[in-house]
Amino acid sequence: MTAPQIPNLFKVPELKEKILFTLLCLLIYRLGAHIATPGVNVQALADFLKNAGQGTLFSLYDLFAGGGFSRATVFALGIMPYISASIVFQLAAPVFPVVEKMQRDEEGRKTLTQWTRYLTVLLCLFQSYGYALFAEQLPGAVAHPGWAFRMTTVLTLSTGGVFVMWLGEQITERGIGNGASLLIFFSIVERIWPETLRTIEALRAGSLTIPVLLIVVGIMVLVVAGTVAVTVAARRIPIQIPRKVMGRGRIREGQKTFIPLRINSSGVMPIIFAQSLIIVPGTIATFSGNATLKHMAEYFNVTSPLYVLTNAVLIIFFAYFYTSIIFNPVDLAENLKKQGGFIPGVKPGAATADYIDDVLSRITLPGAVFLTVVAMLPIVVSTVLNMPFGFGGTALLIVVGVALDTVQQVQQHLLLRHYDGFMRGGGAGSGTSRVRFRR
Repeated sequence: MTAPQIPNLFKVPELKEKILFTLLCLLIYRLGAHIATPGVNVQALADFLKNAGQGTLFSLYDLFAGGGFSRATVFALGIMPYISASIVFQLAAPVFPVVEKMQRDEEGRKTLTQWTRYLTVLLCLFQSYGYALFAEQLPGAVAHPGWAFRMTTVLTLSTGGVFVMWLGEQITERGIGNGASLLIFFSIVERIWPETLRTIEALRAGSLTIPVLLIVVGIMVLVVAGTVAVTVAARRIPIQIPRKVMGRGRIREGQKTFIPLRINSSGVMPIIFAQSLIIVPGTIATFSGNATLKHMAEYFNVTSPLYVLTNAVLIIFFAYFYTSIIFNPVDLAENLKKQGGFIPGVKPGAATADYIDDVLSRITLPGAVFLTVVAMLPIVVSTVLNMPFGFGGTALLIVVGVALDTVQQVQQHLLLRHYDGFMRGGGAGSGTSRVRFRR
């Protein structure tokens, strides 16, 4: 979206309402993310997660909850129960043909949406009870542990989680962009200001020098530019749709179009899956107190070569795995065949499916390698420059992906408004010719 288009955002009444509604929902979400859960010592919980909780599942969860997890707020669970429930049914489609069939028709998708909501409620109940047990184990975190505290926490956090799910759905239906993604987006972006203040304090204290800061800023610019380029990059497979007689003299003209296969079709999911899996040993060792487990977890320290190698392999594996789940070349080939379309030089049917699968496999590799580089970048920069560097990996890909998707939706609204005005103006006046659009 270019600068001249920005003033036009609030000139379109429908778009203005959508933007204002989205901002109102996000404001409510951020306000709720600062209301503490009753009975929890927020400072004790934050101190633990800042020290012993680093590199565990809790630190990753706190990233998506916008710090609400470490602050023990009513929105401590964030949107993650809903995201987890959605992923469960998405992964269930290739395993259970019934779920895959339901995803293809409107009524089936509505049923799956209801099932996702029910599973979200169950996950909220389960996670909030686990959160209460987790808080009780920390010294000084809970003033009056027991069943009364647990039930209060379950009721508070579960209600907050369901309310956040409702907010996300309202943004999707009545606002701009995907609601769940925007909630995570603003949870991550909120951390920019505190990190900026820490950088200024480090400069004043002398622990960070100007040359090092300039190097870091340069790396940030390059990473953002590379992430944007890879996110929008796609391999275009040409498609030819022949001329066809539709009946009663209607003729559908031949068309030349293309299928865009993105280099990074899986998005940020491979990094999330890989990190969630690789930090499990450290999380178990932290809370078990077992000396053997702690010794084993040291091999998976963030700076260890084994961690880097394992994380890279897992990211590449999950990139292929998740792409195979969300993209089905056989269904695409069948749809092309039904419409009479074909890829020039490739036979319709099974040969088309094999061709698309081969292209997808080849372009997924550079996308997976890029994801690995982005995920490993904070570790490399922190080790080389001897300073903390939290810019990169999961947060960066989410921010860039959601921002591009939201901007694209805004541009579509502006484009539709432009064409709508053009067509209304085109029909007015006696000397204006009408343009006939053929479908």
